[in-house]
Amino acid sequence: MATVKNRVTKAVFPAAGLGTRFLPATKAQPKEMLPLVDKPIIQYGIEEAISAGVEDIVIVTGRGKNAIEDHFDVSVELETFLESRGKSALAAEVRAISRSLAYVRQGEPLGLGHAVLTARPLVGNEPFAVILADDVIDATPSALAQMIAVSEELDGPVLLVERVPKAQISGYGVIAYEPVREGVYRITDLVEKPEAAAAPSDLAIIGRYVLTPDIFDCLEDEAASVKSGEVQGEIQLTNGLRRLLAQRPIYACEVSGVRHDTGNKLGFLKAVVYFALKRPDLAEPFRQYLDTLPRA
Repeated sequence: MATVKNRVTKAVFPAAGLGTRFLPATKAQPKEMLPLVDKPIIQYGIEEAISAGVEDIVIVTGRGKNAIEDHFDVSVELETFLESRGKSALAAEVRAISRSLAYVRQGEPLGLGHAVLTARPLVGNEPFAVILADDVIDATPSALAQMIAVSEELDGPVLLVERVPKAQISGYGVIAYEPVREGVYRITDLVEKPEAAAAPSDLAIIGRYVLTPDIFDCLEDEAASVKSGEVQGEIQLTNGLRRLLAQRPIYACEVSGVRHDTGNKLGFLKAVVYFALKRPDLAEPFRQYLDTLPRA
């Protein structure tokens, strides 16, 4: 049985989706590059991973995602231009974004489980994190750091969960559980997008996972079942986790922080306002502007 006693140093970012909810804005740019104030969505997740001790980042991409690679690449020309104009602080900020990331293509959009499985050659036989960039979480310590602490304590995979109203529960994977302590649970079952009446709880899985490498064999088995027709639809990570649950304990912890689901337009707009109001240079004038808006 794989262990998480080894430090989690790798994180996988599935980013191959087409972003159809944000068309036409995402026709020629990745959804992950839409800015929250002045920073693209995916950068928040990468900064969270780095702050939690992650050293190697794998981004699972698809067609039309070159802007992500360009954003995190070194831009000597831009840095030189900013320095020449006396904008050293801004040049340093641009330089800080640049880092060596690994990229792997997901050839077909076959589900989140398939995206994670695609990263297997780059993850290897180590524990790793999966971060869904759509979920932008403002927390101290970071949401991923909280999860890694739980996974090291309990020596098992950990999923991040949040209580969701029953009316929205059918849009999530949902857990059945036994309490370990306040905010930490041992999972007894997982259900992908249940009807509200059939949901085992109101604890929904959100976009953070700390996983052990034995998940890959479970996802391979799930892929084989999909291919054979035994299981219908895409290769779901939740279904792979159910297979893993039959072999070992899996845990969940509730998020301690503020989560924004930027994968939908209202969540995205809320996130823009939230992060703008956290900025010392923008908060007061922006708040004054919001107060002037007429109410419908």
